[in-house]
Amino acid sequence: MARRRPRAARAPWITRRTAALVALCAATVALFATLVALQTTLSGTLLPLSFVLGAAVCAAPLLSLTRPRTAIAMFCAAAFLLPLTVDSSRAVSAPWPWSVPALLTFVLFVGVVTFIHGARLGAFTLIIGLISSLIAPLLRPDMVATSGSSGSATADLIVTASVAVAMYLIATLAAGRLRLGAELTREREHSALEESRRALVEERTRIARELHDVVAHSMSVIQVQASTARYRLPEIGEVAAAEFDDIAATARTSLAEMRRMLGVLRTEDQTAELAPQHGIDDIPSLVDSIRRAGVDVGLVIEGGHAAAGADSAVQIAAFRIVQEALSNAVRHSPGARVTVRVHADSASIRIRVHNDASLEAPSDPSGGYGLRGMRERAELLGGSLRAGPDQEGAWTVDAVLPLASDPSGSVSDHPGAEPRTTDRENT
Repeated sequence: MARRRPRAARAPWITRRTAALVALCAATVALFATLVALQTTLSGTLLPLSFVLGAAVCAAPLLSLTRPRTAIAMFCAAAFLLPLTVDSSRAVSAPWPWSVPALLTFVLFVGVVTFIHGARLGAFTLIIGLISSLIAPLLRPDMVATSGSSGSATADLIVTASVAVAMYLIATLAAGRLRLGAELTREREHSALEESRRALVEERTRIARELHDVVAHSMSVIQVQASTARYRLPEIGEVAAAEFDDIAATARTSLAEMRRMLGVLRTEDQTAELAPQHGIDDIPSLVDSIRRAGVDVGLVIEGGHAAAGADSAVQIAAFRIVQEALSNAVRHSPGARVTVRVHADSASIRIRVHNDASLEAPSDPSGGYGLRGMRERAELLGGSLRAGPDQEGAWTVDAVLPLASDPSGSVSDHPGAEPRTTDRENT
């Protein structure tokens, strides 16, 4: 029976922002209808004045979304004039100077301004609204002429101020919490993005390292074998020799293209990871492959039992360092004799690859990333690597690796630990 496809998550029919705007519009309409009716019937305000001033008061929360300062000015002016238009003979029993709909609108207005535009503008709205309502008893002393009316007005002002201040505090806390949540979300997204970028950079560096150590080395051997075929095999004809020359040219072009690709993949601030492939036991086979290319290579391995007990990471690094050193010797010192010596004791493995000065011009004088990669491998394990020429033009790569890899990557105190910058630094 075929499995049903899971349904894709649907987008919400209405967003929170839209829902809040709809609720604000509904509250505004309800407050306007109630305010006009109560202001006209209970307080005796003329209907046109109730309609105009009520519209100004109730529209202020909506207008404050885009024009907060205009909304504050309009609300304070209307809230100041509205209690002055009442009929004292009819408004004795009604709340004054703030009617219930006007009080609710004021509280809503303070909350919207504070939540949307910040605590400072919200506090300004709260203070200006309360001050404008305090002026009303001074301009209409007839509304507070008796002790009963005076007490009612005082209670009305206290209730209005208390509720408005409470709304101001609630809106401030809610806005702060939302802003904090948004900042945390942005930080999490930024951290996730940086983590993905770091993983990508590390993977690209690892790929670049393995391409350089494996593919580039093999291409170098192919190029050398094809270039020296006419000299090593004198019995081949001119047609076959031309074919070998074409193979060598293609190999050199491929090496150049690979170096350009490695320049894109590789980064300067990352250390590549090691992929387990070969070990010290594979070094003789590596040397044999170089010998088959016509290169005179000598090999000495001492302390094989101690080397066999080395960590796998150390084994890999030793093989790669010898491989890269031989590849550099083949490319930059064609025809020179190369000597490889691997010595292992109870604490470390010392690798020395020495090639004599070459009388021929190098077949591939361009630079790469070989020495840098070898040094990274050694230092990653807590070892050291030194490479450079001597006064006679010979070249020596001298590396020391601990038998047990050091995860901290601290460089040992080997005398050759201080790297030297040479012309072959980026080969």
